[in-house]
Amino acid sequence: MPIWAEIKRQASRRRTQLALGFMVLLPLIVLLAFEFGSGDDDDNGGGQFSSLVDLATSGGLNFALFTIFVSSSFLLIVVVALFCGDTVASEASWGSLRYLLAIPVPRARLLAVKLVVALLYSLTALFTLTGVALLLGTLRYGWHPLGSTIAAEIPAGEGVLRLLGILGYLAVILMIVAGLAFLLSVLTDAALGAVGGAVLLWILSSILDQIEALGVIRNVLPTHYSDAWLGLLSTPAQTDDIVKGAIAAVCYATLFWGTAFWRFTRKDITS
Repeated sequence: MPIWAEIKRQASRRRTQLALGFMVLLPLIVLLAFEFGSGDDDDNGGGQFSSLVDLATSGGLNFALFTIFVSSSFLLIVVVALFCGDTVASEASWGSLRYLLAIPVPRARLLAVKLVVALLYSLTALFTLTGVALLLGTLRYGWHPLGSTIAAEIPAGEGVLRLLGILGYLAVILMIVAGLAFLLSVLTDAALGAVGGAVLLWILSSILDQIEALGVIRNVLPTHYSDAWLGLLSTPAQTDDIVKGAIAAVCYATLFWGTAFWRFTRKDITS
């Protein structure tokens, strides 16, 4: 079962096409919203989000940054959970999983191929979203320094590096979602349950992280460092939380993936 064959199989699926298609469509929707939306209620709300809205139309880098900001809290979570949570559970629900193993394909290899391909498509979605946003934003608003809500403007060249750093950190953090969705995909035959379960658990962690009464317990929640990438917008860049978040993400992902492999190589495949 070569990786390329699995890539082509997943590319032919409607959910892959729709997910990647929406990654292309979302920046266009955001751009149209800015073009045709009213600016009469600029003073409604405030805070970090309001500041990023003000910066979004000041250059391609800022438009891409805004698109990432509005997508990272939910949309990217759903897309990664979809790619990683659907990959095994859907085969089981269709009744084709046992036939794949009857080829025979070693269970560990089957699972590894599916995990690698799911991660590749997740990365493709992340970089497609950002690339399209950067292209559209640059064409419409020009190429200008990267604005920041907490520091001075960052030169465009350095801004590209900061943007790549943000994408890299998001990719690491999203490994938690990928690991959890993949584990649930192994434990259940219902793809919707695996995808929805991963998203709901992430939302639950986000809610708990807002409860200050939990104290230091919040530090071990998967979502505690999910916004640490904002430190890359400061001058100089603040990386302490980024390092902590990356270490936590790798630990969580390793735990979830290890458990998935342990369970899958020992369970009876009847679907």
